[in-house]
Amino acid sequence: MAAPAQPAARVERVLDSAAELLVRWGYQRVTIEDVAKHAGIGKGTVYLHFRTKDALFLTVLLRSHRGVVARMAARMERDPAEAMPARAVRSLYRELVEDPVVRPLYLGDPEILGRLAHEAAGTLGGISVRRTEVGRRWFGLLREAGLLRADLTIDEQMRLFSAVTTGFFFLDGMPAAPGPTDPDRRADLLEHALSAALEVPAAVPDADVARRSAELYRSLLDHIDDEWHTRVR
Repeated sequence: MAAPAQPAARVERVLDSAAELLVRWGYQRVTIEDVAKHAGIGKGTVYLHFRTKDALFLTVLLRSHRGVVARMAARMERDPAEAMPARAVRSLYRELVEDPVVRPLYLGDPEILGRLAHEAAGTLGGISVRRTEVGRRWFGLLREAGLLRADLTIDEQMRLFSAVTTGFFFLDGMPAAPGPTDPDRRADLLEHALSAALEVPAAVPDADVARRSAELYRSLLDHIDDEWHTRVR
């Protein structure tokens, strides 16, 4: 955000407080007054940056999505193996397991979001479409480099990728989910399933493929920032 340091830091403090209270109490219960008190500022100061409660909490969701995408791209640049689907999702899974705030916000937990879920679907819908396009280009890049299997089409591989990933996250939310309870072991199983379904055995991208994969995901940040700037004054 192109803003002076002090206002920018204040916005971050407000968003931190709003995210924490949203996960703790749910959207219906949290008020602007609650957020202001938790952030140690006046209610009017919150409205100085966010016109409405919806605008504030939609920005919380956008920031959550932005952070996940930015960190995913950074991991790809640091370690080329992170550009493979199985490893990328394993790292994402571990991140979400370890962060009690980011996990429900990034996954769109309806119990926490309440009626905001409907508004969020519209706000994040365009980003989701763009993310699917980026995923298709990512898989195409990996296939051209000989890193993904060629016995399925890209669309079929993406459907498989989505089904396996969504299934794992869904089962995690079930109180009596079958399988191991240790997060690391569950992450191993997720990586194994995706690797077996999609990847050429022992394939590892070179630095150039990893860099280009990271650039694809970084392109999403501009779209998220556009949505961000429509809600923050």
